[in-house]
Amino acid sequence: MECDRRTRRRSPAAWPILLAIVFLGAGIAGAAAASKHNATPGPMRIFIAGDSTAAIYGPDRFPQMSWGMVLQCGFGGDVTVLDYARGGRSTKSFIAEGRLDVLAGDLAKGDTLLIAFGHNDESADVAARFTDPDGDFRDNLRRYVAAARAKGAEPVLLTPVTRRSFEDGKVVDTHAIYARAIREVATETKTPLIDLDAASMAWLEKIGPTASKNDFMYTAASDRYWRFPEGSNDDTHFSEMGARGVANLIVEGLAKLKLPIAKRVKAVRPGLTRPVPLGTPACQ
Repeated sequence: MECDRRTRRRSPAAWPILLAIVFLGAGIAGAAAASKHNATPGPMRIFIAGDSTAAIYGPDRFPQMSWGMVLQCGFGGDVTVLDYARGGRSTKSFIAEGRLDVLAGDLAKGDTLLIAFGHNDESADVAARFTDPDGDFRDNLRRYVAAARAKGAEPVLLTPVTRRSFEDGKVVDTHAIYARAIREVATETKTPLIDLDAASMAWLEKIGPTASKNDFMYTAASDRYWRFPEGSNDDTHFSEMGARGVANLIVEGLAKLKLPIAKRVKAVRPGLTRPVPLGTPACQ
């Protein structure tokens, strides 16, 4: 017996119920999608492997600071900077002392690792530090990159920050061979690069040979700093203002990279661009 087509039609009274179910389902799906889209991004971490230009100093070393001590000022509270840098270390001695193993053990997926060496790798008279820029220095850099990637972290290579060395008003590139090696390893391993050597040289030339002393560890005995009773003439390490200036260069470099951390960089960074020192590594 052929079914009556009229029996297949929904009762008019059922349509409001069906429409309500459809709209309710769409509303739930839409709310879920909106919630996912508007969800607050999770926290992120930046790790630093490096030398004295990035290491943490206590109050007894004031006015000496490093860029690692103030890098946090380039980010909000959703980013944490973890500084594993240590004075006097090269890519070689950092590994030999087990520091890379400790750092790698703390890395997790989504972290960013800044790899900043070169100063002490140049120490030809110190066997524990020295590395051949065309040999073990490159091998060591590859090891840092591999350690980060093995944990799902993002490695970033930094060329060494410049020393304060001028000739006829121009900054001398004292890291040229090692900076070149880092650039080439970055290309070879497809690792993001911040060319801090070039950026800091340009920054220093704008400041000039005289004014730039304020950014480095130039103090007089009359300043009466406990750790520097006879004063200091140091063209490698930074004062507070120099540390903030270099940290700002690094943050600017991070902002240009195609990495998740780039989206966390503050557009306005008063803690890194302030005109006068605070006397502490605080951001404000």
